[in-house]
Amino acid sequence: MGGIPLFPEAASSFASEVDALYLFIVAVSAFFTVAVSAAVVFFAFRYRRKHPEEIGAHIEGSLPLELLWSVIPTIIAMVMFAWGAKLFYEMRRAPAESMQIYAVGKQWMWKFQHTGGQREINELHVPVGRPIKVLVTSEDVLHDLYFPSFRTKIDAIPGRYQTLWFEATKPGRYHIFCAEYCGTKHSGMIGTVIVMEPQQYQDWLAGGGSEGTMAERGAKLFNDLACNTCHLDSGQGRGPSLKDIIGKPVELAGGQTAVVDEAYLRESILNSQAKIVKGFTPLMPTFQGLVSEEGLAALIEHIKSLSPQAAASTPAPVPAAAPSTSTPAAPAQGARR
Repeated sequence: MGGIPLFPEAASSFASEVDALYLFIVAVSAFFTVAVSAAVVFFAFRYRRKHPEEIGAHIEGSLPLELLWSVIPTIIAMVMFAWGAKLFYEMRRAPAESMQIYAVGKQWMWKFQHTGGQREINELHVPVGRPIKVLVTSEDVLHDLYFPSFRTKIDAIPGRYQTLWFEATKPGRYHIFCAEYCGTKHSGMIGTVIVMEPQQYQDWLAGGGSEGTMAERGAKLFNDLACNTCHLDSGQGRGPSLKDIIGKPVELAGGQTAVVDEAYLRESILNSQAKIVKGFTPLMPTFQGLVSEEGLAALIEHIKSLSPQAAASTPAPVPAAAPSTSTPAAPAQGARR
């Protein structure tokens, strides 16, 4: 459909199915619009009153006809629902072997971080044929990360992580838009996805990340913030140990449990009193306003690196992947004090 002005090029693994569902709904809607309009016009002329005294015939109705025009639309609607639900489910569950990238929306730009350390603004380099999982948030107001050629988008919400994924099927350059009005320069909040062949992508990776991987930057920040003085690997510190906690449930002081993933880690860092791990006192200060979104992502990657067993359980990356970029299928979480 790339030759039709209304349709951008279909360049992801599920783009064609999204287009097929869209065209099916449009075709069904157009068919019934034309059929009903034609019937209205036909009956208006065929059964119009011919003289003022004419009285229409009494009609009792037809049960089979009533059932027909009730059952057929119901079946069609259920087909649309089932097809759409299946596609939505596939588009919202990233494959386990996905390469993870962090995205932050900010008036008026998109900032991307690769776990290997590469950082980009309004550009995103990815390999062709590799599932890409994008963890999205916003630094200020509501944005929406939109990849038209990949037929996927997700709201970037301040204070929350959202996830989308795609697998590019064609090398090339594709648009990035913000699909949520976010201020006076909303229309200028655009960017480009650069889809590369695996070897080209590896060459691009080799030229960036001079500050170290995200986990390495996170380790430095972890020490700078003195987190290492409380979160001891032995578990004897004032805070719980962060070793081997990714993907595991933790028992909270109120009797509830929570699974350790990125969202849990984020809340633990920014609002440490929200959930207290059982057996620990609420001593941890809040870092709201003290740590940037990039710093939060780096801290999360550092904590994830402390769970080598969780990392080892994920499928091996394909050759196009950046070093240490594979992540668990479920988001990873961290422990709180």
